[in-house]
Amino acid sequence: MSSPRGMIVVVETWTLAEIDAAVRASWGPDTSFATTDYMARAPGKPSRGQCGTTALVVQDLLGGDLMVADVAYEGQVEGVHYWNLMPDGSEVDLTRDQFAPGESLVNQRRVLVGRDPSSAGEQPFQVLRTRVAAALGPQ
Repeated sequence: MSSPRGMIVVVETWTLAEIDAAVRASWGPDTSFATTDYMARAPGKPSRGQCGTTALVVQDLLGGDLMVADVAYEGQVEGVHYWNLMPDGSEVDLTRDQFAPGESLVNQRRVLVGRDPSSAGEQPFQVLRTRVAAALGPQ
């Protein structure tokens, strides 16, 4: 592929399995963005609270749109869940295994606004993004 200035642009590609492994190896308490109560309901699940940062990293790597749904527990909405809608229409959710018994997703919708670099979730996203890039390495 050539750029407008005649330079060759190298596009790095990874399989979804490689991205999934890199993301899972990169999660930590500092890449999570969830309430203490939400985290306490399902201890021992590494993907718990990682959906927003993970979906943003996947979007950076593969493109597409973000999807969001409300997380309901015992009839009350207690948070949101993010995942990816790929350009081909398929859905990718690397944190789908995080939910506790009794939790359900309601009101699914496409995210129509861009990322806010000043939001509280930006720092965890940047940490995860840096770790995933290091884990994937050059290809």
